Formats: sequence, structure tokens, C-alpha cells
Amino acid sequence: MPRQPHRAGFDRFAEAAAGVVSRGVFFAACVGLVVIWVPSIALFHSADTWQLAISTLTSVCAFLLIALLQNSERRYDEALHLKIDALSAALADLIESQPAEDPEALRRHLDELRASVGLEREL
Repeated sequence: MPRQPHRAGFDRFAEAAAGVVSRGVFFAACVGLVVIWVPSIALFHSADTWQLAISTLTSVCAFLLIALLQNSERRYDEALHLKIDALSAALADLIESQPAEDPEALRRHLDELRASVGLEREL
């Protein structure tokens, strides 16, 4: 099994939080809160204060969830790029090791592959 890269504490927290908020249970709980909140506005005499409190709370939660989403997206992009680079390097090695009827065409295809993914030629 390949060794996992070291991850910072925030990355581990963001991954765990993203796992929680991406589940249906979290969404159902949010819908439940909205269903409870809407009729409760009529129960309070000071609806403006209640609306302000709920609005502030939801804005703060949305802001934090966006930060978590950006962290998760960045880590996903980095992992995807590493996988694509590894596949491209393996494909380039495979192309290079195959005998070709037209060595010039093989070299051209290999150079195009390396250029398209930014692989450096190994010396």
C-alpha cells in the first residue's frame, strides 16, 4: 500500500467535516431546521431580531462551509494531477519501450504526450 502523504491538521479536519456535511443526514437536518424556523417567526413578537440572528448564523455557517469546500477541492485537484502525471509518465515509458515501424512517428507522438502534460524528459 502506498504511503499516505503528511497532511496538516486543518486538512484532516476539513476532510472529516466535508464527510459529515456531504451526507443526506446533514441535509435533512438543515431542512428540518428551516421547517421549524419558518413557523416560529410568527411566535416571536420581535421577528426582526429573530430574523437577524438566523441570517447571521446561516451566513457564518455558509462562509465556513465554503472554506472547507475550497480546501477539499484543492486537495482533490492535487491528487488528480498526481494521478494524471503518473499515468502519463507510464504511457510515455510504454511508448518509448515499444518497437516501431516508424521511429520518427513514435518520437513525435512521445514528444506530443510529454508536452501536453508537461512531463520533462528524463536524462
